[in-house]
Amino acid sequence: MSGMTGIDHARARKISRAAQYAWLALLFAFIAAPMLVIVVFSFDANRYPTIPWGGFSLQWQRAILDDEMVRDAFVNTLVVALGTAVLSTVLGFAAAYLDHRYRYRGKSAFAMLVAIPPAVPATILGMAMLAFLSRIGLFGRLEAIVACHVAIATSFSMAIIRLRLGELGPDMEQAAWNMGASPATGLVRVVIPFCRSSLIASFFLAAAVSFDEFMIAWFVGGVHETLPVRILNLLQGQVSPKINAIGTVVLAVSVALVLLAQRFMGVRAGRPAARIATE
Repeated sequence: MSGMTGIDHARARKISRAAQYAWLALLFAFIAAPMLVIVVFSFDANRYPTIPWGGFSLQWQRAILDDEMVRDAFVNTLVVALGTAVLSTVLGFAAAYLDHRYRYRGKSAFAMLVAIPPAVPATILGMAMLAFLSRIGLFGRLEAIVACHVAIATSFSMAIIRLRLGELGPDMEQAAWNMGASPATGLVRVVIPFCRSSLIASFFLAAAVSFDEFMIAWFVGGVHETLPVRILNLLQGQVSPKINAIGTVVLAVSVALVLLAQRFMGVRAGRPAARIATE
């Protein structure tokens, strides 16, 4: 190795970089292949996925538009995702601000409690929520699905907003208080504007988590189906080509929401806290 010239080192770096990119491309292709298969066959004219491809067709997209149960499931999914996004963002901000601003006994236990739901297997969590909601009379309602999704999505919201609050200088709020602002005014005029991008990212990410989730919604939703639950119920019967079309819609919306969340997580990352606080 000591006899390698500068040209040899540069060539070795290029080969290593090319190998890394090739490995990442293969890994991405492996992960994305099942999703791409669903999208491709959702536009297949054949009733059953077969090779060779039967030709481009929109008949299965038209079929799900004509299916009243699919339309109702889509509306339910939007309602649940919107409710989850709003409540998770509010609760996530409250939890993140509490963790950021105050010192109290049991702080670590509180953070762990918020982080637990996503770590619990969905089947176990769904059965536990089913038992609890049945006892308080909320089983089989859209509100039950929203409450369960909020319990999961709040963890992600808190994590995103807490990271942003970690960039807030410790003296920003105190400076606002010294200038005559009340704690509430400091929160509204300093902290919330500083966290604006993370709040928007939290909203979209929570909506994506809710839009994609099916196991807990299947347990607690009763007759109120979401789109992922509709796919699950279709799979329990005969194989329907509409499954690929519905899956494509769910995939497209979920990817769009995640990309929007990622976009806003990077907004204004390099801007100083003082400039944002004065806006």
